[in-house]
Amino acid sequence: MKLNDIKKITCIGAGLIGSGWATSFLLNGYDVVLYDIKEELLELSKKRIINNLSIFIDKNIITRAESEEMIARAQYTTDLETAVRDAHFIQESGPENYGIKQSVLKDIEKFTDRSTVIASSTSGLLITEIAKYAEHPERCLGAHPYNPPHLIPLVEMSKGEKTSQEVVDLAYGFYKKIGKEPIVLQKEALGFIANRLQAVLYREIVDLVLRGVCSVEDADKACLFGPGLRYGIMGPNMIFHLGGGEQGIKGMMQNLAIPAFALWLPDVAKWEKIPEEWPDIAQKGVNEAMAKRDPYSGNTTEEIAKFRDDMLISLLKLHKKL
Repeated sequence: MKLNDIKKITCIGAGLIGSGWATSFLLNGYDVVLYDIKEELLELSKKRIINNLSIFIDKNIITRAESEEMIARAQYTTDLETAVRDAHFIQESGPENYGIKQSVLKDIEKFTDRSTVIASSTSGLLITEIAKYAEHPERCLGAHPYNPPHLIPLVEMSKGEKTSQEVVDLAYGFYKKIGKEPIVLQKEALGFIANRLQAVLYREIVDLVLRGVCSVEDADKACLFGPGLRYGIMGPNMIFHLGGGEQGIKGMMQNLAIPAFALWLPDVAKWEKIPEEWPDIAQKGVNEAMAKRDPYSGNTTEEIAKFRDDMLISLLKLHKKL
């Protein structure tokens, strides 16, 4: 299969992630079929897609007429065979469970041509294990989006032991075509790249709060108004490179990072399990922070989500991604 042969896309799993993927595909002119096991889940997905597209209408990125045309290109079904029979590209976004994903993959293969690409939205499972019982594991790969998928460009692609390079190249080209920024893991790793980075940062936040160093609110502010602003522009290696002046990142490492990290790293958190008391502490801290937010940035979950989406669109425009 060639890139231009991809016409029809199927989203397996019509939850938050599946609906976000579908929104991206519709925005880029593809016909999309969404599959889930219950009609009520599909109805909720349709509402999510309409709401997702309304954001682009409000920002004058698409017109209402274009949105209606996109909505008309989406089909919904609880019949798996109907969903995947003629699909060229399948984006699976089912529960994060090996047994379920293996079973879904086995069922998909009953009704698809061997050339159909099957990409899993797994946020950290190994593709080798997901495709363990697949008849054609060479066409299976991981493609992890970041939430919300219709706005965040990152797609982390991972290969299983039997994934063909041809399929990886095809999927990479496809995601680039719809405006994503795919990255490819050179070897499998639980959690991929971004989630591993996120996990170690969050572990340190939890540790600092539990040790009484800062509040939940101030930990968020430290990330947002410090490195977070820079990370919205470029990655940490490029940031360090600029911080090294004429000596670049090598000078930054030798003159500042290596001696400083030698002092800091022995004191960072090293535990491997989130403390049991943290969920309650985190929720209390977030509730307090939400109450103190400026109305401009929102005080309810719904308002804050809208603020997030508005800010993401502004950033994406600066990056020329919209």
